[in-house]
Amino acid sequence: MEQVKATCVFAEQEVEHELLFVMDVVNKHLKSMKVPQDIPRIELWKTPFYDVKVQTLASSYDDFEKLRLQVTTPLQLSTLPGAEMELDWGNLPGYDDIKGFMANNRRKSQDDWNMIKETSAETLLGREMLKSRESGERSYGFRQIKSEESNKSVFVTQKGNVVGGGTYSVLNALSAYLRYLEGTARDDWQEVHDKLRASENRNGASFNALFGSALSLGIISRRRVHYEAIKYEKERKAGFLSPFGYSAATIAAAVEAVCSKEWYWILALRNQINNDGKQSTRIWRWNGFLIQYTVAGEDGPAVLLVHGFGAFGEHYRDNIYGLSSTGHRVWAITLLGFGKSEKPNIVYTELLWADLLRDFIVDVVGEPVHLVGNSIGGYIVAIVARVWNVLIKSIVLINSAGNVIPRNTSMSLSRQSVSKDN
Repeated sequence: MEQVKATCVFAEQEVEHELLFVMDVVNKHLKSMKVPQDIPRIELWKTPFYDVKVQTLASSYDDFEKLRLQVTTPLQLSTLPGAEMELDWGNLPGYDDIKGFMANNRRKSQDDWNMIKETSAETLLGREMLKSRESGERSYGFRQIKSEESNKSVFVTQKGNVVGGGTYSVLNALSAYLRYLEGTARDDWQEVHDKLRASENRNGASFNALFGSALSLGIISRRRVHYEAIKYEKERKAGFLSPFGYSAATIAAAVEAVCSKEWYWILALRNQINNDGKQSTRIWRWNGFLIQYTVAGEDGPAVLLVHGFGAFGEHYRDNIYGLSSTGHRVWAITLLGFGKSEKPNIVYTELLWADLLRDFIVDVVGEPVHLVGNSIGGYIVAIVARVWNVLIKSIVLINSAGNVIPRNTSMSLSRQSVSKDN
């Protein structure tokens, strides 16, 4: 900055704790410059859906929807005349090139730690269950998914297919997605239709599966998705927007997904001003979704608190400060789909939440933890401890739940054993 004589630094406003921390480091570095009048100022910018004051945000998403705020129009794509010149751009690095670079420039210990994230709980437990059946041993009671083709128990992931490419490619795919009911003869649109059918676990769930990565990477904005969906709805309804809903399921899926994402982004922005000196509320992005958590304490063993079903991180509001004041660093996470963490239209399972906890320990805590779980949170932490025991120092189960529903377990429960347990 000193070399180019910069007078201003523009940065996009963020809600994630790690990015906010980086901006704080940059700001402190700028203020440490010797000549005060040469210090560049930092200007934060954002492209919001709505013109709304964060401090006066409605207390619930339902109340916020009732305000019917107008969505601002997105900026149109700009073109650079110089980009039309015939230049020798050279070879773009491929996935193998980037993977090789990362492997050669990563510390061994960090490499070993991050490798834990490469296999899901579903995959590992699936292997164990298949091995236990082959050997005649008792198998664990984790959920199975039946294959209609082979009628055998198989273990599948929920990741599905992803729409990729640049902005124009994603816009073309979005157009194909919105017009799914109309059909088309174009090959590239037909590919999107095939991916839609493959990823549709429930009505509207395909949008996040297909376009979640493009939104997270900034290839296309939430506001642009909303603009394209509403424009197409008006085309279908002769310029009229019905107050009773949208005319196609894909339009509703796109609008509801991006509006929900915008709500949680604004909510996370407001949470930044609700911290006290004892503990702070922070935001972490996991698989493109915003996860809220609370942290307290600066030194001592790491403790991670996991809430139960129908609860959220504040379930432990009377325990966090007490634990941190006795020499612990404490994290209380709100799981995906609960509280003020994002609630995407996806299939929720105990194995999804187990993967979430694994990544939180690796990415946020950064060291093995004492893991505490209440109710279904106890069941989830037990899975984490069973699959990735290197991440765990100890577990505490409080009124722990478990997989005891016969139709969802791999263990046959006799009437005698069930009545005895009850």
